[in-house]
Amino acid sequence: MGALALVALIAQIWTPFDPQATGVGVPFSPPDSQHWFGTDAVGADIFSKTLAATATDFGVTLVSVGLAFLVGGLTGAVTGFVGGIFDTVVMRLVEILQAFPPLLLAMLIVVTTGPGITNVVIVIMIVGIPGYLRLARAEVLSQKTMEYADAARMVGHSGAGVLLHHLVPNTLSPLISFAAVNAAWVAIIISSLGFIGVGIEPGSPEWGSMIAAGRNDIDSWWISLFPGVAIIILACAFYLVGDGLTDREHKS
Repeated sequence: MGALALVALIAQIWTPFDPQATGVGVPFSPPDSQHWFGTDAVGADIFSKTLAATATDFGVTLVSVGLAFLVGGLTGAVTGFVGGIFDTVVMRLVEILQAFPPLLLAMLIVVTTGPGITNVVIVIMIVGIPGYLRLARAEVLSQKTMEYADAARMVGHSGAGVLLHHLVPNTLSPLISFAAVNAAWVAIIISSLGFIGVGIEPGSPEWGSMIAAGRNDIDSWWISLFPGVAIIILACAFYLVGDGLTDREHKS
């Protein structure tokens, strides 16, 4: 994760060639000493594009997961604490969202709103909210009747005070573990949207669209291979962090 973050930062300052420039090399050139990952159909340097796309995929994943974590976690905590009609209405809306396969729902919304980083972030956030909401709600439901919550009420804390100062902090550990694992899925969804051409703006460095650019040129294997490996590394990094946090939580 640290290495990916470093690559994303470096790519904002330096890449061997302009990631969006064409004709920097002979089209369909295999990897060599000048173009380490080869070139694509328009002579663009794949190594430079892969580096630049790290910031796009990594950044969009972090932002969208962070927003889903914040909105879904807080909404789920309030829902579990308040209960009643509010809980019923919110959970019915969540069930409607979850009735659609996540990738299909993301595709439908992005096609409607149009491509772009902002739209992709919003869509991934919407698709991701139900998971965080359900987990936060379940945690609050299981803890709001515990002795420490009752003690907080007895010393004069209001309902909002008990929720924000006592219950919410105790839901963060499982939510953070879930967020790290969920980020691996989000990285795949973002790349999938780029692959089918409805994600980031066409022409922008993005791993999914880079793989799509090489799908019709099987002999030029390097066009799709390197961005594909990058996606695997990103997804595995998030998953392993989440798995480690989950193991740590269980041991504690």
